[in-house]
This record gives sequence, C-alpha cells and structure tokens, in this order.
Amino acid sequence: MIVAFFMSQMVEAQRREPLGITIDFESYDPPSTLVVPENPIVHAKFPFVDVHSHHWGLAERNLDELIAEMDELNMKVVVNLSGRGGERLKKMVDNINKYGYQDRIINFTNIELRSIDEPDWAESTIKQLEYDHSIGARGLKIYKSQGMTNVDAQGNRIAINDPRIDPVWKKCGELGLPILIHSADPKSFWDAHDSLNERWLELKLRPGRKRSANDPVSWETIIAEQHDIFRKNPGTTFINAHMGWYPNDLNKLAQLLDEMPNMYVEIGAVIAELGRQPRMAKKFFEKYQDRVLFGKDSYQPAEYPTYFRVLESEDEYFPYYKRYHAFWKMYGIGLSDTVLKKLYYENAIKIIPGLKKALWTSD
Repeated sequence: MIVAFFMSQMVEAQRREPLGITIDFESYDPPSTLVVPENPIVHAKFPFVDVHSHHWGLAERNLDELIAEMDELNMKVVVNLSGRGGERLKKMVDNINKYGYQDRIINFTNIELRSIDEPDWAESTIKQLEYDHSIGARGLKIYKSQGMTNVDAQGNRIAINDPRIDPVWKKCGELGLPILIHSADPKSFWDAHDSLNERWLELKLRPGRKRSANDPVSWETIIAEQHDIFRKNPGTTFINAHMGWYPNDLNKLAQLLDEMPNMYVEIGAVIAELGRQPRMAKKFFEKYQDRVLFGKDSYQPAEYPTYFRVLESEDEYFPYYKRYHAFWKMYGIGLSDTVLKKLYYENAIKIIPGLKKALWTSD
C-alpha cells in the first residue's frame, strides 16, 4: 500500500503543469541560506610579499598610486615578473628609483626562447641575464608559452628541458637568481569537455583554454619536462607557479617537494583549491611551511581579501570571486602566526635576493 501511494504521487507530480521557469546550469547560483559567522579580511595580518604579479607599465606609471594600493592591503613588496629584460627593464628600474620605491617594487627579468636556433643564442642570453642582474633584476620568470607553444625555426615545440637552455639555469644558480616558472595549466583543460570535467563551466565560458589531449603534447609531458630541469639543476632555486598545478592533490605535491629540495611553490590563482580542503591544506602548510610563498598572479586589489580570508580565518562556506573558476564554496584554513609569517614574507626573504629584513622589523 505504501509503495502504491508513493507511485501515485509521482505520477500526479508528472501530470502537473510546469512552473514556466527555465534555468540553465550557468545561471544557477542561489544564495546560501546558511547562517554562520563571517569575518571578511581586507588587510593582511602581516606585511606580505606578492611574488607573482605583472605590471607592464612600470616605466611610465605614477608609482605613488600603486604603493597606496599596496599599503591598503598591507603588501610590503610586489614582485613584477614582467621585467622584459635589457633596456625595457632598465626603464622600469629607472622609474622605480626616481620614485624611491626600489625596496618595495622589484623585478624579475625574462628571456626569449624563439631565437634559440641562432648560433650565439646561449651566449647573448647569458650576457643579457648578467646585465639585468647588474641593474637590479632579482630573478627570472619563465612563462607557460615557453615550453608549451614557443617553436623554433623549424616549427618544432621548444621543450623547457631542451639542453640548449641548460646554461640559463646554471647561470641563474651562479647569480643567485630564483626562477619562477609556470608550466602548463590545470590538467582539466586537457581532459574531455563533458559532464565529468570539473572545469566544464570555465571551458564553456572561456573556450580558448580548452586543449585536446595532445595539444601541443600531453599535460603529463609538459609537467615532466619541468620537473626534469629541477632535478638536473640542484644548485638553482625554482619557484613552481600555481603550486605546480597540484593544489588539488597535496599528497602528490608533498612527494615532489620531498624529492626536489630546490623547488618552492607559490599559491597564485589556486586559493579556491586550498579553501575547499581546509584540514588537508592546514596540515600541508604546517609540514611544508618553509617551502610555500604568497602569490596572487593577476593584480586585482579587490581579490586579495579572499586570499586573506582563506589563509587567516576559520570562516565557513564562503564563495570564490569567480564562479567559473570555482563554483564550490570555501572554508578558512586558520593558519598560525608562525606559518603565516613564513608564507607572507620570511620564505621570500630567504630565496629572493635583496629583500630587506628591515622592512619587517616592526613585526
């Protein structure tokens, strides 16, 4: 009798007129009815270094405006990874010096791989690195295009572990310049764009990010090439951007950190991954507190508070600022002051030359 009753109710429900409301997946984002304490944080607890930022206009910009924005966030130092190199870097450095902010805005330089077939490529690139270092470059940034889409004169992809690049890694080690390297993108970009892909919404809204399984090669190949240069250059310090695209598999990332003591990681653009696993993330930060740096990637002042809230608070069930990146809710990790200080500035002081400890003496 009970089964018959429920069957009849199901049939009746199917006969009812629809409400006339049509909604697609992209639009479904209801506000939560959960009522929990909220503690938004707009000013970092400790002055921090953002090791992953891009500021292409430093040669011409009014830098007082940038510093004022940084002060609002409690950002003590910003690392511009887009130094370009050569005379373009020199113009940036000159403008920074003119404003007197050489201790607060520092630059990493860049190199060109697409001319790698030229007979003097290695020699000229090394000379550029030495010159850039002499005028104030504090590191080298390798873009994801270098190792993924850059091609040589024959149209062949230039793998980042191409032996012709070896002198660059060695020279950076000799000069004490850390290398912040971005390789590949989230693995989901290489996976089938179907109902099983967690980045389905992002790939629908940003279809240019989708790659076929071997475009230009597999995700695993690009990541392995990156790890190859880490292992072959133990005297050079590498900062693996975006936690090496393993923020969603912290056990694997821990294994890699154990295997490669010259590899550090930064958290740019992956805070949503950490915020959905607060207990696991907290254990990871505690164990590897000497190997993780703060980074944001795109410089958008309004987005930093989400990072502070994940790292510093114990808030529950709050959103990421870009739903197509992360449709899930996040939780605060509640890192200790000891771990926060290492993440925010102590680890950066340790591996980026020229950062002045005196900037943090008040803490």
